[in-house]
Amino acid sequence: MKNVNAYAAKSNDADLEPFDIERREILANDVKIEIDYCGVCHSDIHQVRNDWGNSKYPVVPGHEIIGHVTEVGKDVKNFKVGDLVGVGCMVDSCQECQSCKDDLEQYCENGMVATYNGPDKHLGGHTFGGYSEMIVVREKFVLKVPENLDTKAVAPLLCAGITTWSPLRQWNVKKGDKVGVVGLGGLGHMGVKFASALGAHTVMITTSPSKAEDAKRLGADEVLISKNEDEMKKHQGTFDFILNTVPVGHDTNPYVGLLKRDATMTLVGAIDEVDIHGGGLIMGRKRLAGSLIGGIKETQEMLDFCGEHNIVSDIEMIDIQNINEAYDRVVKSDVKYRFVIDMKSLKK
Repeated sequence: MKNVNAYAAKSNDADLEPFDIERREILANDVKIEIDYCGVCHSDIHQVRNDWGNSKYPVVPGHEIIGHVTEVGKDVKNFKVGDLVGVGCMVDSCQECQSCKDDLEQYCENGMVATYNGPDKHLGGHTFGGYSEMIVVREKFVLKVPENLDTKAVAPLLCAGITTWSPLRQWNVKKGDKVGVVGLGGLGHMGVKFASALGAHTVMITTSPSKAEDAKRLGADEVLISKNEDEMKKHQGTFDFILNTVPVGHDTNPYVGLLKRDATMTLVGAIDEVDIHGGGLIMGRKRLAGSLIGGIKETQEMLDFCGEHNIVSDIEMIDIQNINEAYDRVVKSDVKYRFVIDMKSLKK
């Protein structure tokens, strides 16, 4: 085992602070990665503050990891020292259930191992994430990062990116489709970029007129203000797909009304109760669905697509010493659109 510098929260009301953790020595199928950048996800905040009631302390967050390979196990075939790589929201799964065989490890029927706060199969206890200087990960869960992209801005693709990419692909969004993206934040801004790059007529759906200009900069063809009843009525029954990124419980009925017959709205943000009237679904044979990140194969496809289309997240860089302030700003939606930590600052 090796002691590694990290940042951790020791309780739900504690600030993140310097903390030493242990990483395992590499096994035959492992890759050791020096972490260069780590994105800040709202899920990090939920886990640190135990908003979901399942946190394990100390929490070392971080599941948007970019770094370079420093060592590989003897059976590793796809990576070598010096490679630019990424690690997302999971670091292991059973590899035996039907979901794993279908390259959908995020739905592992025996429970995927989250990058942090998951069960550590090797050291016992729970896993520690990317707010640290180094990580050891099974080769299967390491991703190749296109070298042409702005490396630091790639980090949020490993959560915000794949969370929005996966449903767009699952429901076959294509050129000529009319696609709505509800909510312009860390997830929503990636949804707009992806839908636009896939050739869809992309409509940003927001309660805030002030976000219109930025939405169009990101690739939206139109902006629909959902509080404007006349505008909402004009768009009724015209959408092929809606990606709903709102992170809290809300009334989904107005958005269901925007869907065409047989069309789908997918939730990716609200791990909460939402309001839905059955009639809105029944009368148009419409679907309300949910989606959780993506499997490793799909995540690699997303990264390759980003390399081809030069897509990255809009980010603001911070040092790890400013992480607690950054958390407060995320909660206030005071960032466009994701924070990324320069992990070299851990050595200050």
